[in-house]
Amino acid sequence: MFDFIRNHSKTALFVLFLLVVPSFILIGTGANRMTEKTATVATVDGKDITQSDWDAAHENEARAQRAANPQIDPKVLDTPEARYTTLEAMVRDRVLAAAVNKQHLSVSDARVVQELQQNQVIASLRKADGTLDMDRYRQLAAAQGMTPEMLEAGIRRSLSLQQVSEGLGKTGFSPKAVADRAIEPFFEHREVRIARFKTEDYLKKVAPTDAEVEQFYKDNPNLFRAPEQADIEYVVLDLDAVKKTITVDEAALKAYYDQNAARLAGKEERRASHILIAAAKDASPDDRAKAKTKAEHLLAEIKKAPQTFAELAKKNSQDPGSAANGGDLDFFSRGAMTKNFEDAVFSMKKGDVSNIVETEFGYHIIQLTDVKLPKQKSFEESRPEIETEYRAQQAAAKFAEAAETFTNLVYEQSDSLKPVADKLKLAVKSAQKLGRQPSADAKGALASRKLLDAVFSPDATEKKRNTEAVEVGPNELVAARIVHYNPARTLPFAEVSAIARGRLVEKQAQALAIKEGKEKLAAWQANPASAVWPESVQLSREDQKAPQAIVRAALRADGGKLPAMIGVELDGLGYAVLSVDKAVPRGTVEAAKSQRELTQYGQWWSTAEGRAYYEVLKERFKVRYKVAAPALAVAPEAN
Repeated sequence: MFDFIRNHSKTALFVLFLLVVPSFILIGTGANRMTEKTATVATVDGKDITQSDWDAAHENEARAQRAANPQIDPKVLDTPEARYTTLEAMVRDRVLAAAVNKQHLSVSDARVVQELQQNQVIASLRKADGTLDMDRYRQLAAAQGMTPEMLEAGIRRSLSLQQVSEGLGKTGFSPKAVADRAIEPFFEHREVRIARFKTEDYLKKVAPTDAEVEQFYKDNPNLFRAPEQADIEYVVLDLDAVKKTITVDEAALKAYYDQNAARLAGKEERRASHILIAAAKDASPDDRAKAKTKAEHLLAEIKKAPQTFAELAKKNSQDPGSAANGGDLDFFSRGAMTKNFEDAVFSMKKGDVSNIVETEFGYHIIQLTDVKLPKQKSFEESRPEIETEYRAQQAAAKFAEAAETFTNLVYEQSDSLKPVADKLKLAVKSAQKLGRQPSADAKGALASRKLLDAVFSPDATEKKRNTEAVEVGPNELVAARIVHYNPARTLPFAEVSAIARGRLVEKQAQALAIKEGKEKLAAWQANPASAVWPESVQLSREDQKAPQAIVRAALRADGGKLPAMIGVELDGLGYAVLSVDKAVPRGTVEAAKSQRELTQYGQWWSTAEGRAYYEVLKERFKVRYKVAAPALAVAPEAN
C-alpha cells in the first residue's frame, strides 16, 4: 500500500471516489450488491449484466447528474434513451476490462502515485511536509463501505482501462497528403445570399389571449420553476475559534520567551564588498584557471594596500550590480547569498579580507566592512508578538482534539447545533435563501460546494438533521442545519404571468417567421426571378459571425448541384432562405495554422480508429444486448 495514498484528506478522497466508484458500480465488486437473480439485459465475454446491475448504475448516474445540475428535470434523467446510455457505458466498461485481462495489462505502483500527484485538488491539500491526513482518509473510505486497498485497486483498474482505450488513439497516424485532401473540402467556402426572417420582426404581429398564456403556462411548468432554497444556521470551527479559548499562562509565556529569545531578536546582518572575476561553471579548465590567476594577483595587491579595495573593485570586478559602488553589497543576513560566499562572510571579523572564494559565479575577494548584531528585546517588548505566536501554537496543538469533539457532537446531537456551540464557545451564524450552487458573492464556508451538498442532502432536507462536519479548508470545519426549506416548485401563474406572456409571444413570433420563410422559399423556388436577395457573402466553417445553422446548411448543399436554394430554421431566431451559388476554394493558409489543422485532423482520425477498435473488441468479447434500444424520434427534414 502506498504511503502517499494513506495520507489523503476527506476532500481529496471525494476526488478519488469520482474516479474509482463508477468502476466498482459498473463491473460490480459484490460488497453491497443485491444477490437476487434478475433478468439479463446484456452479456460481455460470457458474463451477464442484470437488470438490477443496470438499475443501480443508472441510479448512481442520475444522482451524479442531479448534483452537477440541480435544476435539471428528473424526468429527463429517466427517459428510455438516458437509461440505455447508461447500459452502453456499462457494456463499454466491461469490454475494456475484458481486454485488460486478455492482454495482461498492468499498472506500476509509480504510475498510480503519479496519477494521484497530478490531481490538483489533492495537491492543494498537502501540508507543509507534503503529507495529508491518513485517519480522515481511512474514515471516509470506511463510511463508503470501502478500504484503502479497494481504492488503490480501483485507481489501478481505471488506469488499466485507459491503456486499452487510449493506446490506439495515441498512436494514430494520418499521412499529410491524405489529411490535406480531407481538410481542403472541409474548410471550403461557399458564396451565399441570405434572406432572413427574424423572430424579433414579428413580435408586434402576435397578441396571445389570456387563455392562451395560461394554457402555455400549464403546458410548460418546467419553464416556471423556482429552485429549492434553504435558510440555515451553521457553526464554524477554525484556528481563530480555538485561539479564543486559549488561556495564556504567564509562566508558560515567559518560558516560551526564554526558549525563543534569540529568534525573536532577529538575525545578525553583515555588510561586505567583493571583487568578482567571473568564470562560468561550464567554462573550460583553462578559462577558469586564467580567472583564478587574475583574482590571485588582485588579492596580492589588496593585501599590500587594503585601502585600495573599493578602487580595485570599480576597475576589475565583473559584478555589474556592485562594481560601480566599489563592490559594496550592503547589509544581508544568512540565507541571502550562495553558500560558499555566505560561509566566508560569517566567519570573518570586521575589516578582514578573505582569501579567494570560489562559487558557481567565479572567484571572489571579499572584505567585511560592518557587522550589525540583533538587538535583544525584553519580555515586555516582545510580549504582543510572543503571545500571538503562543496562542497560535497552542491552538494548532488543540485543534485536532476540538475537531474530534466538533465532529462527534454534531452527529450525536443531530437535532441542534447549540450543544457544540456551547461546548466549544462557537457563534451560531445564519444565512438565508441558499441554493445548491454558491452565489457569486458568497464568502467563506458559504462558498463551499461541499457544505452546500451536505445542506441539500436527504438527511438534512427530509430528516432535519445536522449535516456532518464538513472540511471546507485547512483546519476549518463547518456543520449546518436547515431552519426553513423550500423545495423546487412551479411558481404560481399570478407571479409569472408576464414572463409566460413574453415567452409565448416569442414562440408565436418564431412560428410566424418560420411560416413566412417557408412560404417565400416555395414561391422563389417556383419563380426564382421573384426572389429578393441582399448581397452575397462567403461562409465557411471558420465563420464565427453567421448563425452556425446557416453555415452548416450552406456547406451541406451538394457542391455538384449548385446553385441551390434551401431553407433552415434558426432556433429562436426565425428562419433563413439561402441561395448557395458556388463553392470557393479556400486559398493559401499560413504554415502554423496548417500544422494545427493537421494535428486536429490526426486527433479526429485517432478517435475514429478508436471507435472502430472498440467495435472489434465488442465482436471479440461477444457483446450481446438482450433489450432493444429505444426508437429515436425522426425529425422532419428541412425544406
